[in-house]
Amino acid sequence: MLALACCGIIAAGAGGASAQAPAPPPEQNNLNIPQDVTMFGKTDPNIRKATAVINGEIITGTDVDQRLALIVTANGGKVSDEEKERLRLQVLRNLIDETLQIQEAKANDITVDRAEIEQSYARVAQNFGRSPEQFNEYLRTQGSSSASIKRQIEGELAWSRLLRRNVQPFVNVGEEEVQSIIDRLKAAKGEDEYRVGEIYLSATPDNAAQIQANARNIIQQIQQGGSFHAYARQFSEASTAAVGGDLGWVRLAQLPNELAVAAREMQVGQIAGPVSLPGGFSILYVIDKRKVLTSDPRDAVLSLKQLSVVFPAGTTQAQASVKASEFANATRKIQGCGTANEIAGQIGADVVDNDQIRIRDLPLPLQDTLTNLQVGQASPPFGSVKDGVRVLVLCGRDDPQDAGAPSFEQIMAQLEDERVNKRARIYLRDLRRDAVIDYN
Repeated sequence: MLALACCGIIAAGAGGASAQAPAPPPEQNNLNIPQDVTMFGKTDPNIRKATAVINGEIITGTDVDQRLALIVTANGGKVSDEEKERLRLQVLRNLIDETLQIQEAKANDITVDRAEIEQSYARVAQNFGRSPEQFNEYLRTQGSSSASIKRQIEGELAWSRLLRRNVQPFVNVGEEEVQSIIDRLKAAKGEDEYRVGEIYLSATPDNAAQIQANARNIIQQIQQGGSFHAYARQFSEASTAAVGGDLGWVRLAQLPNELAVAAREMQVGQIAGPVSLPGGFSILYVIDKRKVLTSDPRDAVLSLKQLSVVFPAGTTQAQASVKASEFANATRKIQGCGTANEIAGQIGADVVDNDQIRIRDLPLPLQDTLTNLQVGQASPPFGSVKDGVRVLVLCGRDDPQDAGAPSFEQIMAQLEDERVNKRARIYLRDLRRDAVIDYN
């Protein structure tokens, strides 16, 4: 659910205990305030000023801070103050939409059981290698809270169920349409197919310039190391936001023409946009690429041995290059996996066995190398001063079979999702139009 590589920074007023600085002694009081002041009225520190009130339901500044912290953490904390302020406005808009979705679901007698939310939250924690209790503490140290993620989970589940009840039953996909796609797939065998991620931002003629600028800022943050997945979850208005914007495998003919033109010129790992579409803008990310109904060598499953040597603290780049060269000379003597352990012992390298590794799941620079490697051969050394140097020895390979066409049911589900998504955007637009929203 929240692959979110996500978490946050506990913002001021998030509810945690904090030490209070002592008041300065009278001689340090530069405001000349008398010591025996009388307070007229009182302020409750537990009451937080609302940032917005949506149909009577309050969103506080703390709510915004904690959700913003998820994005900041997902980007390794590398977000400028100026960018944070821009993101804060977008987060508020997202929280308003989320509130409207939950309210509409409740108005239709749809509620999400707390136990189900807790189960989903536990899965998120597990993705981070933590128990729910440990994840609670981690979120606090990062400036967010479990309540912020649980609220997002509730919004996603409630909106999904509402769409299944009020929208999906009225979406029809004909069997002829599905069969037509299957026929075109077979005719297109060997053509390029793309796994695409998308962040969709709706816009009107009045705010198009602002939304386009927001999209450019998001692209810049992602290019500087931000998580596309996290930005898609927080900002995309498409139904694929819940899966990090992943559209799955598509051919260019299945995409809107504007996106197809952009994708055709892109390489794996590239991001493009903002692409102008009817009703908004899209940011496009090519996650992967393959041939339609054709086996891809990168789907081969490998059995590997990894030999690694860690550099001592303080090692310079020049020293690391010398050691890497020595490591390379030693590993060239490897003659199959049977000798790998012996060579590793001679040079003091650690050995780790890795089975069931798909070439496609390895870093891009290694994919071509491993694709062309023969059983028993070792890769060239790779690594860094920080991580040390390592080689991979190929012990076995299971080559892929020809890829089969997606099933009739899979294609029908994809078409239904696309049409539900379009109606969902209209549904949410109407909720915004009819809502009573007070800003502070």
